[in-house]
Amino acid sequence: MNYLDTFSSFAASVDYNALDGSIQEQVGWILADTVGAIVAGSAEPELRALATRQTAGSAAALVGLGRRGTADVAALVNGTAGTFLEMDEGNRFSRGHPAVHVIPAALALAQERAAPASVFLSAVVTGYEVGSRLGAASALRGAMHPHGTWGTVAAAAACARIAGMNADAMRETINIGSSLTTATSKQTMLEGGLVRNGYAGLSNRNGLLALQLAESGFTGESDGLSSLLGKIISEKFDTASLLLDLDRDWHLMHNYFKLHSCCRYNHGTLDALDQLAAQGQLPSPADIARIDVQTYNLAAELKDKSPRNTLAAKFSVPFAVATRLVNGSSALASFTWNAVRDPAVLALAQKVEVSEDPAMTRRLPLERPARVVITLGNGMQVTGEAGVNRGDDAAPYTRAELRHKFMDLTQRVGPAAHAHAVLEATLGLAALQLPLPEWTALLERAPESD
Repeated sequence: MNYLDTFSSFAASVDYNALDGSIQEQVGWILADTVGAIVAGSAEPELRALATRQTAGSAAALVGLGRRGTADVAALVNGTAGTFLEMDEGNRFSRGHPAVHVIPAALALAQERAAPASVFLSAVVTGYEVGSRLGAASALRGAMHPHGTWGTVAAAAACARIAGMNADAMRETINIGSSLTTATSKQTMLEGGLVRNGYAGLSNRNGLLALQLAESGFTGESDGLSSLLGKIISEKFDTASLLLDLDRDWHLMHNYFKLHSCCRYNHGTLDALDQLAAQGQLPSPADIARIDVQTYNLAAELKDKSPRNTLAAKFSVPFAVATRLVNGSSALASFTWNAVRDPAVLALAQKVEVSEDPAMTRRLPLERPARVVITLGNGMQVTGEAGVNRGDDAAPYTRAELRHKFMDLTQRVGPAAHAHAVLEATLGLAALQLPLPEWTALLERAPESD
């Protein structure tokens, strides 16, 4: 049995009912976090405009929009919505965001085929582990954005799990999915090209398409993963690490959640500022002459001092630093259009210089470090430093903090009572205490109906 047979056999056999209670609890919070990000993203005007242009249908919920669409449309729209605000969970080992590439496709197909909750949840775990392990076992080309790449294969595996495919059929679907990835560009995030928000939507839709092709008799190449990750989008594909501790060390238990409403690469810098604030050492913006940020290579690329829109702002260390200092927060409100247009924020961003510290780069992926040196007008300096980012499994947010985040996000489109009901239902679903239709009925409610 070669690596792909082993990997496919694992993907076909994940049984949510057999998982430890701590794993099921973590799945519940990953599911809640992703739903919250989708609901909040559904309020964005570009997302709503996209949804109105899609084919109508009644198979699956367009979360946060109070309407349904075909499974294909729901996978695309919900996957796109979940990345709009940069609040979706991720995994530092995969260097990407597994859940948002999997949950929309799994949800759409589960609704279309009336799958029970245990099958839907098995598919979520399957897709998460497949995607995160593929990301960790490869090294994407530097010009690529991780969204829309291995996530397509993850979504395909999740859909195949819902369809009840055996190991051979799972392998075929994975191979088909490997040919349906997109040529994503990192430059879109740096420039604020909103097409970037569609990458995860395409992964979900194409993962569903991979299943449809497989069930229709289409075939893929014999080892699509080695072609995709060993030659095309990555030249490194370590199959030994892909299988290491398979079904024993679950990647979803090593994920991270986000409270800073921006790219994860900003978080080390923002954590350092938060530490200074907690110590009462954060100066007033008016007293600052210069801010120097030293960090790892991926974060050091985010140098734009004048982002053109909210997406570009979320991928800018100078802007993230400036809006945190001016607004006293790095939450959702600090990355809105009002913040992007704020003269005080933009003026302070011009004083921020970002550079790579190679020693910090070598600390990846266990740490995502940053050092912030703030020079005041009188020449005095204040220094803050962070290593492990808050939200990682090594420095996790509390459940209370995650609950507050969910309520904050979902109340963009609906009242607190409904948001609370959705959260409790999501956690109940993950504990196998709620049927899937009762949960999806809450997701389908129109925002104004409560």
